[in-house]
Parts: sequence; C-alpha cells; structure tokens
Amino acid sequence: MRSIIRDAESVLGSPLRNLTWILGFVAAVASASTIAYVAAGWSLIDASYMVVLTVFSVGYGEVRPIDTPYLHAVTMLTMVLGCTGMILFTGALVQYFTELQIRQIFGANRMENEIQKLSGHVVICGYGRIGMMLAKDLKAAGMPLVVIERGGARHSEAQEAGYMCITGDATEEDVLIHAGVERARALATVLPDDAANVFISLSARALNPEIEIIARGEAPTTERKLRNAGADHVIFPTHIGAERIARMILFPASEGLDTDERLGSARREVGALGLDLERVVVSPDSAMSGLTVEAAERIANGALFVVEIERAGGRRIARPARDETIEGGDTVTVLLRDTARAARTLFTARREMRAGRIRF
Repeated sequence: MRSIIRDAESVLGSPLRNLTWILGFVAAVASASTIAYVAAGWSLIDASYMVVLTVFSVGYGEVRPIDTPYLHAVTMLTMVLGCTGMILFTGALVQYFTELQIRQIFGANRMENEIQKLSGHVVICGYGRIGMMLAKDLKAAGMPLVVIERGGARHSEAQEAGYMCITGDATEEDVLIHAGVERARALATVLPDDAANVFISLSARALNPEIEIIARGEAPTTERKLRNAGADHVIFPTHIGAERIARMILFPASEGLDTDERLGSARREVGALGLDLERVVVSPDSAMSGLTVEAAERIANGALFVVEIERAGGRRIARPARDETIEGGDTVTVLLRDTARAARTLFTARREMRAGRIRF
C-alpha cells in the first residue's frame, strides 16, 4: 500500500504540495485581476466582486459595462486562468482527502493484522502520563505492546509515537479481545479511575486466566478490590512519588548512582531481590562517624551492610574489612534491608549518655 501511494505521489506529486501551489496560483490570478480592474477606474468592491463571479463561473452579470479592449482582455484572462485554477484546485482537494481516507482505511487494516499476529505482548489501558512512560520504556526494551485509548489527542499522540493503538473503551470486553488480551503476556491498566481499573482487571482475568495484571490505584482502599478482581500487582503512583522524594532527601548522594555502570548494574540486581543499594555522605556528627564497619552493621541490627567506602580524598575501599573505620566526610555505599531503620542509624546525631560521672 505504501509503495502504491509513493508511486502515485511521484507521478502526481504530493497532494498537500499540489494544493498549496494551486491555491497560491488562484490567489495570484485573483489579486492581479482585481488590481487590473481598479486600474481601469473601478472601485475595490466592484473589482473584487467581478473577479469572484468570473473565477467561480457564476455569471450573475457584469457589475459595470465591459466596453473597452482593455477590460475585454482582463476579463478573458481572468476567465481562462481563474476557471482553470479553480478546476485544478478542486481536483487537488479531492486528491488530498482521498489519500487521507485511503491511508486511514489501509492503515487500520494493517494494524489490525499486526495485532492478530501478536502473542506474548503487553496491553496498556490508558495513554496518560503513566501509560506514556510505560509504553516508552517497554518499546525501548523491545517488548511488543498495544495501547487502548478512547480517542482524541492522546490517541493521536500514541499513533505518532509509533505504537499500535486501538480506539475504544478498555472496560468493554470486545475492545480487550481486539487488543489480543487472550494471547497477551501482561496487561497494565493505568487509568486514573479506580472503578474502571477494577472492571478492566475483572474482564481481563476472565478472558485470560494466565495473564499478569498490573493495576493502578488511587485510593488505598481500592487495593483489596483490585486484587479480588484479579490484579497481580497494585501500584499507587502517589505512594511511589512520595517514596522517591523521601529517598532524594535521605540519600541525595544516590542521585548519580544509576549513571555509574558498575553500581547501577548492582542496584538493579539487588532490586530484583527486594533490596536497595544507596550512597550516603557520612556527617561528622552522625552516629555512624567513627564506627567500624562491624559496629555500624551491628547497631543497624541487619538493616544495612556496608559495600564500599569512598574517602574524602577519592580513595575507594571496596569490600571494606570489618575493622575498617568509617570517618566523617566518607561516601558510603550501603545495601539496605530496612530503609527507615537504616536511615536512623546513618543520620541520627551522636547522643551523650551519662552513668554517674562517666559520659558515653
């Protein structure tokens, strides 16, 4: 289909470009004829009216007598050039809209055939902010996907981004079947509507008992409903955002961790095990400053493990010994099991304890 359209464009030219050139030609003829009539002593209104009547071949009658050779010549040129231009303009307009319809019809059929061939793909319900980022990441990973969007600007954005996109309401089973949910590996329903996400999860689970369903939730009370409807995982964007902000505050030195190829890879690996890898600058007055690695881990009671120490001068100590001392100003990379308890160990200031005359 694309080759046929390209061949037609090579012979006839681009419809939009033809339309633009012809429209410019008609406008030039109309302007020149109007100026010619005005030069013969006509008013601008009479001249414009005469040109429009002539170009569109209406023929209501002459506004003023055409009784001089000059006016005869101007009128004949306006007829020939103007009418020819309008005929060409009409043809280019028909060509333009016809090609748009052909592209739409054959494009929809081609996309439907491609969807029918998919298996083990991901269905994304909703192309909002979260759906857009999810589709982008999955596409970058080479995962085939189908987007379901009701229509409008977001549907157009999904198509322009190169995704296979179905117009429809994902709460309807026919739309899910059209997206190939029965053959899909996973479905992510990320609509900002808890009721719709519950209904989609329920329908998808009924159509494909083996599919993995990830559902977005807004209200915390919706989690139980989504899981009862068949969702395997429930994600709360507001909670994730709050957790991300808390990490930025607690572990500001970790912001560049993912760009470090060595530690970034390790972070992703331990993340699959439910652990976190963070980097923190030890404050001189924190409880961790001056402790050995063994003492810091013992005080944290299993909440953290020291993986690497980077001294203030830039020297790195990978796999530090148990008796290695953590000094103020060091950048310590730690493996976390309990973020809250580890944060208390890392950031709590030293506290003075007294027993009689003895201070600790």
